[in-house]
Amino acid sequence: MKILTAAEMSAADRTTAERFGVPFGELMEHAGTAVAKFARQQYPTAKNILILAGTGNNGGDGLVAARVLLQSGCNVEVFLLGDVAKLKGDAAAAYESLDRSVVRILADKTAIKEALPNAIREADVLLDALVGTGFTPPLRGPAAVARDIVADTTILVIAVDLPSGWDANFTETYAEGAFRANAVVTFTAPKLAHAFGHLTAPNVFGPVVIAPIGSPDAAIASEQKLTWTGTAKHIFESPRPFESNKGMYGHVLLIGGAAGKAGAPSMASLAALRAGAGLVTAAVPQSILNTVALITPELMTHPLTEDATGSVALANLGTKDQWLKKISVLAIGPGLGTEGEASEFVRRLVLETDIPFVLDADALNAFKGQTEKLKEASRNGTRTIVLTPHPGEMGTLLGITAKQVQADRLNLARSFAQQHGVTLVLKGARTLVAHPDGSVAVNTTGNPSMAKGGSGDILTGIIAACLAQKTHQSREAIEAAVYLHGLAGDFASRQMDEHTVLATDTVAHLSGAFRYRTSDNIGEWICGLHD
Repeated sequence: MKILTAAEMSAADRTTAERFGVPFGELMEHAGTAVAKFARQQYPTAKNILILAGTGNNGGDGLVAARVLLQSGCNVEVFLLGDVAKLKGDAAAAYESLDRSVVRILADKTAIKEALPNAIREADVLLDALVGTGFTPPLRGPAAVARDIVADTTILVIAVDLPSGWDANFTETYAEGAFRANAVVTFTAPKLAHAFGHLTAPNVFGPVVIAPIGSPDAAIASEQKLTWTGTAKHIFESPRPFESNKGMYGHVLLIGGAAGKAGAPSMASLAALRAGAGLVTAAVPQSILNTVALITPELMTHPLTEDATGSVALANLGTKDQWLKKISVLAIGPGLGTEGEASEFVRRLVLETDIPFVLDADALNAFKGQTEKLKEASRNGTRTIVLTPHPGEMGTLLGITAKQVQADRLNLARSFAQQHGVTLVLKGARTLVAHPDGSVAVNTTGNPSMAKGGSGDILTGIIAACLAQKTHQSREAIEAAVYLHGLAGDFASRQMDEHTVLATDTVAHLSGAFRYRTSDNIGEWICGLHD
């Protein structure tokens, strides 16, 4: 699923009408119906619906929703904030088809201040259909007055397309002075603000649902090269063949740990097994092998020679052809450390093998000041190498601070992946999956409960397992892995208090993540969970 700018969304609507013959009025009808259906489905006990409508197309969507909700038996009141004469085209047609007895026209601030508070007290749900994707902030006049009144209430708010006042293009001021929202129903494709909006919105909203309204895929074009990770999950949604065997789902070799550091490779190995790899072997220093082996009886192990510091010794490279035999994916880094010979071991192993790699933690730090070796190892992007840095590790690779990374995440991830021929998974709120061709997938799953030690190790194992199962669909496998990891965290957080969720709890909820389907009868849920 492509992520669009406001201009690209407008172009998609025009193309739908002009090239594919779907009238704008039909798109509006589908949009309003989708919003009404969402309101009835999510809030089935809500009978009194208040709709704030503007005089543009967003207001038209709200007017259609009002008619559909009336027909479903709801009590509906519409406040049209503005001059009726400003309604044009399909929005005017939507107004003409609505029972006028439910409409109040409030064109000045005083009238809004007098009428809106009482109407909110009598309503169960409010639909915000004042302005949408084409709006340029800030809100002014009657809309700003309505925003301030709504802000001081607890009424449930469903935003039509976008919370009124947002900039769809996610500029620095996109959410200042905007309406709050409990959910968003938008249409055709997500815009930049839908993908990144939770990051800095002062009034954090809940689910974001993308409702299809009639635009064919061929009408949706974008030069942003931004997509949504959840689209890739479909590669893991088909049942496995009845005649399956473990050899069909790959063999992951996890290299990590050091003397006294058994937890990280244990968690990564467990995650790889739970995410569906046919076989998983943990190659760890001899001194921690027995501890790692206890994580689960299904895990195989291989002892590695230690150097004087307790780290993986370079001498292990002399036997690598033996322990790399029949390995599908090699994940390296969790708990590895940078002491002794560990970093040189990583660099040489990455350069001297052709197996797909997932590099995490100290395997990333091994390339500090030597990132050109990653480009060499990727064979100009023809070999799958996945890097999974958090902002601090990304800063180490780039020679800048984590704060600088956070200030320009998208551009830094994209340029690094292109320059080095790697897939870069820049972790954090809204993890980014940047590919060598310059495309970037934005992840919208995950929550603050995952800000715990071990979460990165779990992600490493899941990525390695997904790659092992889908070696010929590496792009989708990586994106799906990132999405599934965050989704498992969302399931864990829904059942537990976010303070108590452990990294391994996400592993326990992977089954729910794999079984979950992102779409329902309304559309595609890119944020939030439907039942």
